[in-house]
Amino acid sequence: MVIGQIRVLVVDDSVLMRRVLSDLLQSDKQITVIGTARDGVDAIAKVAALQPDVVTMDIEMPNMDGLTAVQRIMEAYPIPIIMISALTQRETQLTLKALDYGAVDYVPKPSGPISMDMTGVRDELISKVKVAASAKIIGAKMQAWENTESQAKCDDKIISIAASTGGPPALTRVLSALPSDVPPILIVQHMPKGITKFFADGLNEKCKFRVKEAEEGDSIQSNLALVAPGGFHMTVTKEKRISLNLDPVVNYVRPSADVLLVSAAELFGSKNISVVLTGMGSDGANGIKMIKSKGGFTIAQDQKTSVVYGMPKVAAETGCIDSVVPLELIPREILKACI
Repeated sequence: MVIGQIRVLVVDDSVLMRRVLSDLLQSDKQITVIGTARDGVDAIAKVAALQPDVVTMDIEMPNMDGLTAVQRIMEAYPIPIIMISALTQRETQLTLKALDYGAVDYVPKPSGPISMDMTGVRDELISKVKVAASAKIIGAKMQAWENTESQAKCDDKIISIAASTGGPPALTRVLSALPSDVPPILIVQHMPKGITKFFADGLNEKCKFRVKEAEEGDSIQSNLALVAPGGFHMTVTKEKRISLNLDPVVNYVRPSADVLLVSAAELFGSKNISVVLTGMGSDGANGIKMIKSKGGFTIAQDQKTSVVYGMPKVAAETGCIDSVVPLELIPREILKACI
């Protein structure tokens, strides 16, 4: 964990954007920008020379783009990287790939020094840089538990999964290791509006069952995973369908895992299997207590394999977690709970 000053390298091909990001970061007394880089090649050289605590990485750059730079840096000098993305369709897809390669998080690219949303960008950027500075970087890819088909009788179960920082690659590893005959799966991954659809579509290509962004009225059914859309809380109805709402944020987020888990606990009771993965904050802890009080089975990712041991730590501290295991063992724990 970084103590004291956080040393940041800013990577962007735009002179203006390097200046904007540097000024935003250094408006916080705990952060010092120790250097800037104009492209991926320059970034790799300066990471080696300056050894920053955190790197902010642009996506589209000449000579070497941000995605390639993330791959090279994570192979040679594993370090917390935050992607700075315009969040167009192309950049969103590349950002999700960068997260899969080991980037910790992403922040929407500010539009310029007089942008009306600059204060919001500043707060998010500084907050995420501070979290990234203490994040655990998982250098080598973990071995996923191998299984083709489940022998468990899962028809009457339902799986709900909560994740935040570090969640996209963790969810990919868990879900891609599950067999095709799974119970319904409901997912809350903290992401803004617009990104969750691309994330769900990417998961759909990697899983043995269907994955999609949830829509109002979607049926909750086996062999289907539904991802809560960014900006909406997701709950379940008595008719076993999805309901989305714009109620106030819970735990500073929307969608909130607590909102989903409490809803699932009330409807499905002891049939719930709930998982809390890597992420900052405490979202999911109250829902886990409710799931456990109804007789459901609860799982949390361990500290060693969590990029940020926040959400699973708080969930475990409730005393309501049945199993704390490394990420690669979570698929096995899920299927054992189906028996």
